[in-house]
Amino acid sequence: MGDAEVQNKSIKQKLSVIIALAVPAMVENILQTIVGFVDTLFVSKLGLNEVTAVGVANAVLAVYIAIFMAVGVGTSSLIARSIGAGDISKAKSIARQSTLISAILGLLFGLITLFFSEPLLRLMGAEANVLADGVTYFRIVAIPSIFISLMFTFGSILRASGDTKTPMKVSWWINFIHIGLDYVLIFGLLGIPGFGVAGAAWATVIVRIIGSLMLFYYIKRSKISFSLLGSYSKEDSFSILKLSTPSAIERLIMRLGQVLYFGLIIKIGADTYAAHAIAGNIETFSYMPGYGLAIAATTLVGQSVGGKRLKDAYQYGMITTGVAIIFMSFIGVLLFFLSPWFATWFTTDKDAVDMVVTALRIDAFAQPALAVGLVLAGALQGAGDTKSPLYSTAIGMWVIRVIGVYTLGIHLGMGIAGVWISIAIDLYVRAIFLFYRFRKTSNPNQGSS
Repeated sequence: MGDAEVQNKSIKQKLSVIIALAVPAMVENILQTIVGFVDTLFVSKLGLNEVTAVGVANAVLAVYIAIFMAVGVGTSSLIARSIGAGDISKAKSIARQSTLISAILGLLFGLITLFFSEPLLRLMGAEANVLADGVTYFRIVAIPSIFISLMFTFGSILRASGDTKTPMKVSWWINFIHIGLDYVLIFGLLGIPGFGVAGAAWATVIVRIIGSLMLFYYIKRSKISFSLLGSYSKEDSFSILKLSTPSAIERLIMRLGQVLYFGLIIKIGADTYAAHAIAGNIETFSYMPGYGLAIAATTLVGQSVGGKRLKDAYQYGMITTGVAIIFMSFIGVLLFFLSPWFATWFTTDKDAVDMVVTALRIDAFAQPALAVGLVLAGALQGAGDTKSPLYSTAIGMWVIRVIGVYTLGIHLGMGIAGVWISIAIDLYVRAIFLFYRFRKTSNPNQGSS
């Protein structure tokens, strides 16, 4: 979506633009989540040790992915602003440099995996009975990390240019292929034996290679087509790293904070942790509209800021936030009333069901805050402010959430209710902070630039 397409629009027209960008991104996220569930379901048929092995390996891989996603954030912001300013050659240069940075990072993490896979899994708590399968899965999936990093970057390049439909279509095809490959390579077919956990890993690698090639093919057909052999730009590389570093730190802070407060939940009780994990899995689907709208906000705010249309940037951010609140408040209503039914998908234990229902009903009231936080973080990143989301995550995760879980969940004995009240408080504080930051940096009526 170019510069001319995002300016001089009425509120209704802007709303249409937002929905057109957000819906494909929502669908893509939902597809990925569903495939994740199917993948886990297939592996669970092999046994609990195999599920644990894959889970531990993916916990380490999540740290890699956090870094790759951060490069995507910097890439999206800079490309959107360059397109908004009408500087397509700059957008192409940024796309080229971000591809180079992603490739280098992917190769680096691949080497780390090759030499340190076993120590990394031990660090994450892998015990002897799952270590062999964990190392097998982790090495197959993570040594070719270059394809993970390139997929994230290529998807970010297309979305920042205003094309969210192509990544959705690619996601549809590779996820469809993934499910088929998963089944055949894990369990075998027509008398040919499967490869178990290794088969699940190879299925993942194959679709990532296919996805990277497909996305690059579509980039070559787009207005920001670039050559991999083009000249190196130290300035553009520095700009990408400058924006990506706070985002990478934010994601690492979030991961480390999760490890700490998960440990606190385990201290409350194993049954509480299990209920918390179930509630978290159910809640994952509530994030989909927010993530899709956040991508739209990043693109549209970035293009508007690049074109020096601060009023448009502010309006896109606020309208997208309003749409997200409506979407996610509706999801909150569903969570509140349907939580007993959702809980029984995962367990028939009455106490566990009661705890899951308690968690989801508290979370239902936090959905509007989650909507504001997700979208305005995306809007700020589009405007080039990756530090404010970092500050909000650091304070929310390490101060409010960790202290809240300890105080309410453990010290006051509120159990899972205390855990999810702490999460809700965290989300509301983040929403207020990010709303303040967006108004201060993007509202033209406040004289910001």
